[in-house]
Amino acid sequence: MTIRDWPTHERPRERLLAHGAAVLSDAELLALFLGSGTQGRDAVSTARELLTRHGPLRCLLDLAPGELARLPGLGPARTCALVAGLEMAHRHLHARLCRDGLLATTPEMAGRYLQPLLRGRPSEVFVALFLDNRHRLIACEELFHGTINGAAVHPREVVRRALELRAAALIVSHNHPSGDPKPSAADHDVTGQLARALALVDVRLLDHVVIGEGAPVSFAEQGWMPDAAA
Repeated sequence: MTIRDWPTHERPRERLLAHGAAVLSDAELLALFLGSGTQGRDAVSTARELLTRHGPLRCLLDLAPGELARLPGLGPARTCALVAGLEMAHRHLHARLCRDGLLATTPEMAGRYLQPLLRGRPSEVFVALFLDNRHRLIACEELFHGTINGAAVHPREVVRRALELRAAALIVSHNHPSGDPKPSAADHDVTGQLARALALVDVRLLDHVVIGEGAPVSFAEQGWMPDAAA
């Protein structure tokens, strides 16, 4: 039996059109990208098999395009469509941040934006989100790259770039390749150094977001942001 033989109210495409994408399971969402199955299976069964072997969904989507293209049921064309869809979603969120200026007032949105950039990276990457005086996004830049254990952060370089972009505030972020988002003592130390260095040029450090597995950890939400005057 193919999906076309299913009752209309059970078909993923019809359910999405009638009720929105949120009602679909991970397998059903992936099946819509696949379009058809393999080896006598329908697209949903093929998607379930992919998620069983390579999932959950987030782990599957974190695979490099070359790895995805080699998986049964995907191949180059479907992989390109899938990766392009992910990039479009990320650019859509970026455009919302630039338009609405929601970063400072909603740390969870900063986390949503930063997760696809940093989660799953094999080494530490330090990113800065440069904001204007209304906390709208000016630029998002990868400033420092390190190893699996850490990345050296130079506060004067962060200050220099903030001045070049005429930023009034920053949110900084980095990933933990280990998957554990709990900040280290070094993370706390560099946050204090950055806050003090930026305060000297009248730029506020609003948050430091650590990305790992699960929910990002926000210094601001945890009450860990240092006193820049201290």
